[in-house]
Amino acid sequence: MSVEPAPPPHLDLTRLRVLAAVARTGSVTAAARELHYAQPSVSHHLARLEAEAGIALLQRAGRGVRLTEAGRLLADRAEEILGRVEGARRELDALVGLRAGRARLAAFPSALATLVPAAVAGLRAAHPGLGVGLVEAEPPEAVAALQAGDVDVALVFQHTDAPHARPAMDLSRFEVTAVHSEPITLVRRAAGTGTDAALSGEDAPPSLVDLRDAAWIAGCERCRADLVARCATAGFAPRIAFETDDYVAVQALVASGAGVSLLPSLALRAHRNPDVVAQPLPGATRQVLALTVGAPTPAAQALVERLVEAGTAARD
Repeated sequence: MSVEPAPPPHLDLTRLRVLAAVARTGSVTAAARELHYAQPSVSHHLARLEAEAGIALLQRAGRGVRLTEAGRLLADRAEEILGRVEGARRELDALVGLRAGRARLAAFPSALATLVPAAVAGLRAAHPGLGVGLVEAEPPEAVAALQAGDVDVALVFQHTDAPHARPAMDLSRFEVTAVHSEPITLVRRAAGTGTDAALSGEDAPPSLVDLRDAAWIAGCERCRADLVARCATAGFAPRIAFETDDYVAVQALVASGAGVSLLPSLALRAHRNPDVVAQPLPGATRQVLALTVGAPTPAAQALVERLVEAGTAARD
């Protein structure tokens, strides 16, 4: 007559967690404090675990306890088991988040017109059930929305190579991902007449010094900081004749002969007036960055990855 082998012991995850805490902290009392359990509850779980394992896991040592050889072995395995279970839980949460989650993005206008559509298209192709929310915001407002929890990702820019009257944003509190690096361009009327006479040579590298007497088209006081700083480095203060943050209007004004301007390449990628000439300003660049707070949600992380892909494609 054959005898069926005894079934393997059933080991409860909660009790394994208790044993691991005792091994980690060195006592039942400390384990109870770490787990926020009552001490009798910890003792009960340990007794039940010993019954399940069929072997002594603890032994008295003065007023305390210490793990037996079997207890140490099981405690080590418990840490490994619990880690794998937690990893599986995170993977499941990520899968659910990518199937039914939502990513909210705040971004500045020229990025919304260029990088963001490509990123959103890629995100929806990879994760059709993922919702995306978009808000137009300049960097300070985008950062404020991120800090307030109104968005999951803030797409911002920083000029990296020129002194500015205003301090750069403090990004130390955020997770920062580089998305794109774009040149700053000098934009002038295609015909080399009037205010453009100093730059009639379209193939020559542009020089701000040659434009000390030109009329300039600039954005709001905050947005024109880069222009003002670069002109100051060149030894003059720009004569700002028109103010607008609309890159379409800037190019139209330049095309009309009203003045010259500086625009980042994304603004020209979003809209290009055929009657203007744009030349990269030597050494002038702007960094586009994606910011998140702490560990991003799976949906936010997927969005950041697509933004990086869009930024790489924009450089090609």
